[in-house]
Amino acid sequence: MAEDPTKKNDILELAPETRLPEEEAAEQEQSGFWKKLKRGLFMTHTELIDKVSDAMSGKVTLDERTFEYLEEVLISSDLGVETSLELVERVRRNALKEQVGSATRLRKILADEIADLLYELPRPRLAGRGPLLTLVVGVNGVGKTTSIAKLARRAQEEGQKVMLAAGDTFRAAAIEQLALWGERLGVEVVRQGQGADPGAVVYDAIHAAKARRMDHLIIDTAGRLHTKDHLMAELGKVRRVIDREAPEWAKRTILVLDATTGQNALAQARTFAQVVPIDGVLLAKVDGTAKGGMVVAIARELKLPVLYLGVGEKADDLVDFRPREFAS
Repeated sequence: MAEDPTKKNDILELAPETRLPEEEAAEQEQSGFWKKLKRGLFMTHTELIDKVSDAMSGKVTLDERTFEYLEEVLISSDLGVETSLELVERVRRNALKEQVGSATRLRKILADEIADLLYELPRPRLAGRGPLLTLVVGVNGVGKTTSIAKLARRAQEEGQKVMLAAGDTFRAAAIEQLALWGERLGVEVVRQGQGADPGAVVYDAIHAAKARRMDHLIIDTAGRLHTKDHLMAELGKVRRVIDREAPEWAKRTILVLDATTGQNALAQARTFAQVVPIDGVLLAKVDGTAKGGMVVAIARELKLPVLYLGVGEKADDLVDFRPREFAS
């Protein structure tokens, strides 16, 4: 449902006292951030906060039913049972200490606790010199190829020369879709035919990137989860090629998850984390769900930082994930 621009009082603004200097600077640098973030997370915030307000309606003191209802709200927002229980206990402890009697203050305590939990996982620091190599993993259908295009556009906006590698050789459609995005973005895509060895594609891409003096190589991978052993073997081979042919490059592995799949995405994340070291998560299709709690569950249960949010189908529909703005 489209957001009504006339209802300005419904837009959740971040309290000035909770802003960090670096967040204010980042907001100025990315003028379209709030528009995209509100499109992607407005439903999540509204649903959660309205329910918290309902739980506190007309009360001057907290009771056990309030916390039970808060627990139900968090679980229904895809935070998961363990994460929800931990957050409720944190909120209970602080709310009772302060003798909270308003939904506004309860909301603020909940936002602070969510932000604190998310801030416990710092963004990965890239080691290495030279170009950046981003390995993108995720199951078929999560929006992986589109997410790669968004990462490429972001790199272009930062002045980087970008190359893509079609390492998902199992599906012809994946190769064709990445090639199409490459044409749209004006980015070279290294690819072979369906059924080709992914390791060979990655080998060619690394040497092509070196020859053309690229700043950033983004590699797509197959997303089959029929057997973990097969996935492990395939990604393991790709990683060995990368380590052998580009030992000095900065490297990161980003897992793409579909926000609309809820707790199923957690199961996918656990599988990939067992197969390959994950540096961070790109949560796609955030604009298609009113349940954003999976971001918190990923951080709490899997100890993986969420780096980006996909908030639309266009190449520039990608925003950096900011814990305090998400939670507030």
